[in-house]
Parts: sequence; C-alpha cells; structure tokens
Amino acid sequence: MRELADLDRIRRFMRALGNAADRDGACYLTGGATAVLLGWRDSTIDVDVRLAPETDALLRAIQRLKDELQLNVELVSPADFIPVRPGWEDRSVFVTREGSLSFYHFDPYAQALAKVERGHAQDQGDVEAMIERGLVEPSKALAYFEEIEPDLYRFPAIDPGAFRRQVEEAFATRR
Repeated sequence: MRELADLDRIRRFMRALGNAADRDGACYLTGGATAVLLGWRDSTIDVDVRLAPETDALLRAIQRLKDELQLNVELVSPADFIPVRPGWEDRSVFVTREGSLSFYHFDPYAQALAKVERGHAQDQGDVEAMIERGLVEPSKALAYFEEIEPDLYRFPAIDPGAFRRQVEEAFATRR
C-alpha cells in the first residue's frame, strides 16, 4: 500500500521526474496534486499528471518513483473525462521548472468542470477553494462549459443535461 502524497512527497516526485527527463517537456498536474501544492489540502491519494511529450524515459521514471517514494501516480487529466477547450496549455498555471521539465497546474477551468462532473463531496470542496483563491471565476466557468457543451457527445458516460445542471448549481449563483 502506498502512502498519501503530501507536499514534500509531491515536490520530491517533481524534482526526480524533472531530473529523469531526457529532453525538454512539460508535466501538467491535476486534481489532488494541484490542491496540495496550492495549499487547500494537506495530502491526496495520488498524483495525476499529463506529460508532453510522453517519453519512455519519463514513463520508466514514473514506474520507479512510484516504488521509491511509495506514491500513487496516474497518467490522467481532465481531457480524459470531459471535452477541453483548445489552448488549455496556455491557460495552465506555471508551478516550477525541475531539470528538463516545466510543471504546470492543468487549466484550472478544465479541472473545475471535471470535478463538477464527477460530483464527489471533496471535488465540490476543491471547486469552492478554486473560486475562493481566484483560480476560477464563476462566469468564465459557465462560458467555458457552454463552449464545450456541443462536444459532450464524445464522452458517452456524461449525461449532458445532468452535467449542465451541476455546472449551473456550482457556478450560476456566484456570478
């Protein structure tokens, strides 16, 4: 059983992964890792990342680091669960550079909408924290949803009507 990922463990992971990179690239952090690094949670079950490019060196390093750091790592991002607007890389928030990798928080609007769609209590708390910290503005989150709504058919697990109601509940009252 691996341990929870706290701030120290996530930072050690980032440092080691950046040093293992064989070329310049980016690592986009999502979910609990964002919450821990930005301070509204003390730990997370796993570190969700998206790599660009996804090289063999990085994938091998992740496998090794999972064991060395007793850390759960998942290759996953909001784009695996909901449509994400083009330009998400530019909306991602820079964290740091370690070795050959630049680390970013994946587009906060995509993260917030993916959390709203999932709908767990902890996700709702994360969305509240994102709004409170100014990472997400409710009116912009609603506009983002409206832009991706026509592409929801690409994600058959999503009920578009239910998702819209969840988004409106999460953001409409805060305009």
